[in-house]
Amino acid sequence: MNTKKVCILGAGLSGISLGLSHENKGNQVTIFEKDLRVGGVLQSIKSEGFLMDYGANTLSIRTKKTVDFLKQYEILEHAMDANQESSKRFIIRKNRIISLPQGPLSFLCSSFLSPVGKIRLCLEPFIGRKKDNGSDESMAEFVERRLGREVLDYGVNPFIGGVYAARPESLILKYAFPSLHDTELTFGSIFWGMIRGGAQPSEKISKSRLISFREGMQELPNRLAARMHNPPVLGCEIKKIEFKDDVQWCVQGETHDGKIQKEVFDQVICTLPSHALDKIEWVGINSSHLLETLTRAYHPPLALAFQGYQQRQIKHPLDGFGFLVPEKERRKILGTLFSSTLFQNRAPENSVLLTTFIGGERNPELCDLPQNEILGHAFRENQDLLGIEGKPIFEHLKLWPKSIPIPDHTLEDRKKAASTLTLENKGLQILGAHINGAPLPNCMVL
Repeated sequence: MNTKKVCILGAGLSGISLGLSHENKGNQVTIFEKDLRVGGVLQSIKSEGFLMDYGANTLSIRTKKTVDFLKQYEILEHAMDANQESSKRFIIRKNRIISLPQGPLSFLCSSFLSPVGKIRLCLEPFIGRKKDNGSDESMAEFVERRLGREVLDYGVNPFIGGVYAARPESLILKYAFPSLHDTELTFGSIFWGMIRGGAQPSEKISKSRLISFREGMQELPNRLAARMHNPPVLGCEIKKIEFKDDVQWCVQGETHDGKIQKEVFDQVICTLPSHALDKIEWVGINSSHLLETLTRAYHPPLALAFQGYQQRQIKHPLDGFGFLVPEKERRKILGTLFSSTLFQNRAPENSVLLTTFIGGERNPELCDLPQNEILGHAFRENQDLLGIEGKPIFEHLKLWPKSIPIPDHTLEDRKKAASTLTLENKGLQILGAHINGAPLPNCMVL
């Protein structure tokens, strides 16, 4: 077996997953991470008995590939399934919390859509497929064409705000939700596609799962990193990468205490976020101008306001996943998760934890406010909607100046640039959420 020395930049979920894959092939792997922990955006913090996730709060398991990956590294046995109540989701309409339908009967009775909106939605099977399926149709255009404007405004707009902190007008369908794009292409209808199990039914599991871990989502990369033969090198920021003689890669990093570390590799795999690429000096790279193209991914700012309360302070039963806010409601927040309902041990006994999202592509200017003002917006809006009495007993804010990369019209150029750089520089590979997509399964099954 021809063993290769492989360098991976970044110890996030993508970097660790790739590291394990290359070790399984017999390669010698070194992962460099500038932080003193693994996980990237998956970070879990505990304070005053409240457990907070700074990144993804859950992992949705829908495919056999994801299940096989987690079983291979003995992860599933440590997983916690979300509370059954979390299947209940809410949106805000006319300043009221409305439960989303969970079946045909609840759909007919729900005030989620008006009677006209429901009729328009039911016409979906009779809408012809788009002739040019290769076009860069936005998520908003697709939904309005197939499901109607009201579904876009009160279903998809808040959903995209909650998943990508973005607007559906910015997302390109075939990149953001390729399964929807493929479903229309294959069946001509979302409804008929769902009835027949989607475009690739053999890849799906019979019943999806929504999981986390006792110590929060950071436990996932921690457990994966513990399975590596060669632990990630933490606290080392890569400063320079030089391609020598079209065969070797010289990687130079600097540790937290100022020490310079140099090593030569056969292969370099970069999983860093796009906004970190221009902080590295790239030397001897063919078509190096394309690196600038990779930095153009838009990461809107996002603030996470964590607020804890005594259970008796909140009138709403918090009997669900949380609520999302349509842009038409003109509120300051994108939505609020009922974190302590989702999983046990997220709050002390008789207390609850709310996680509120503010900013994103919808209101990026709010992330520039002082922390107390951001927390104030979260408190006032939740107070109004959930019937909260009194002040929080716990408050904490996490600000992401650059959050989730949006799969917008620039993604095609980024994919082409990454592909060309790989073809023209032997041993170089550039991956990550700005290329492969932000959903966690995209980061694991590579």
